[in-house]
Formats: sequence, C-alpha cells, structure tokens
Amino acid sequence: MADGHATRRRTRRTPKPLDRVRLNDLALHYVARFATSSGKLETYLRRKLRERGWEGEGEPDVAGLVERFGEKGYVDDEAYARMKASGLLARGYGARRVEEKLRADGLEEDLRQANAPGEWAARSAVLAYAKRRRFGPFAALVAGEGTEESHKRREKQLAAILRAGHSFDHARRVVEIADIGELEEWVEEARD
Repeated sequence: MADGHATRRRTRRTPKPLDRVRLNDLALHYVARFATSSGKLETYLRRKLRERGWEGEGEPDVAGLVERFGEKGYVDDEAYARMKASGLLARGYGARRVEEKLRADGLEEDLRQANAPGEWAARSAVLAYAKRRRFGPFAALVAGEGTEESHKRREKQLAAILRAGHSFDHARRVVEIADIGELEEWVEEARD
C-alpha cells in the first residue's frame, strides 16, 4: 500500500560548471568562512574545478586568483602560519607535528622555519601535552611502581609523546620525572 504523502526521494541537482565569476565567488565564500593559506585555497579551487568542470574562456587562472586574494589581504600565509603553529603548540603538539601541518597546508619552507618553536615553546608544549594526557608526573599514582606494568605504561606514554611530534629527549624527560615542580622548573630553564 503506497502512501501518497510519503516523502519522495529528491533528485540531486548537478551544480553548474564553473566560469570566472563562479570561481571567484567560490573562492570568496571559502576565505570568508575559513582561515586558510594560499596553498589550501589553491587546492580547494582545483578540487572544485575537477568536480564541476570549466565552461569559461580559456584555462582557469587559479594561481592568479590566489595571488590576487593574497594582495588584497584575504589570504595571509604569515598570519595563518603563526595562528596554526601557536594553536598546535597550545594543544601540546611538538615541533615535528607543527612542521608537518604547515607543510600540508602548502606553506613555503621559510614560513615553516620562521614558525618553528624554540626550546622554551617546545618544552611548554610537551608539558601541556603531559598535563592533558595525564602522563609522567601528572598520572595518578599507581600501585606497583617498578613493576613490568609500570614499565609498559611508561613505554606507551613515551610512544604517544613521540607521535605528538616531540623529540625523544623531551619525551623521556617527561616520562622519567616524578615531580611536577621539577618538570615545571625544567621548562622554565629554557625561557630566554
């Protein structure tokens, strides 16, 4: 028995192929909605061109459009790199993860190097990560220190800190220090 009021399946409308105006509008909408780098904007626009096609005159000038957006200040790679690096460091990620993220976002080598964290920032980030994940001295006291179970727990913590992008020396320091005050002193030693 068919119900005449049942919802019908909607047919999906295929989007129109892009031309110069639609491509510009798409780019404007993207930069208005998201903080982005020029590399991410270019990747986004090229993906949209692959999905929707091109019906404009000649070839689409994606690189020129991205450059114009940079000149107008809609896309600022330096500000984006600072924002992204400081956000990752505040969440406790290490220098390697910061560099990987900036590279994935299409930022040039000089911007990635300029936003690489110094020693104090790297130590502060590993401290923030240890607090957030309750590693090292922030872990709840577990009975049986010195047992194989505590050794496995420290190895897992060490591996997690390394995956977060921190150096082995910093990860080992966090896992081995038993006192929170001593760990905070170690971070402050690196302050310039």
